[in-house]
Amino acid sequence: MATAAAPWGEALRAHGYRITPQRQFVFEAVTDLGHGTPEEILAWVQSRSPGVNLSTVYRALEVLEEVGLVTHAHLGHGAPTYHEVDDEVHVHLVCAGCQEIDSVPAQMAQGFIDALERDRGFSTDIGHMTVQGLCRRCRAAGKSGRPRGVDRT
Repeated sequence: MATAAAPWGEALRAHGYRITPQRQFVFEAVTDLGHGTPEEILAWVQSRSPGVNLSTVYRALEVLEEVGLVTHAHLGHGAPTYHEVDDEVHVHLVCAGCQEIDSVPAQMAQGFIDALERDRGFSTDIGHMTVQGLCRRCRAAGKSGRPRGVDRT
């Protein structure tokens, strides 16, 4: 486990929160998993601290998000997925075939974002942007779940 002097702990203290083992485990789970639902985070945490329950994970995620250490995105119809806040805003790519989550720099969607602003007056929350489709491997394997929309074969 990281030390109490870690930058994540400093962020908690700066916002008036205590460093607790549960918050530390949840933050480490998010960091280790890359992208995780509360249930996936709970499984990771319980493998190290069996007494932690789902409500504790949700409360810790709420605090970690409030202080700017983690954020969430809605990558599908289920629970939100949490990931560590990084310096580069990104778009999530979710494969319908293998369920893999990838991230690409927001600049890749800049033309689309600019067109939405220009043509519709719509200001995009790029941190919550998710693109559903098929990854290269699943396309090569001929997996189903072909995305609707423009055919780019």
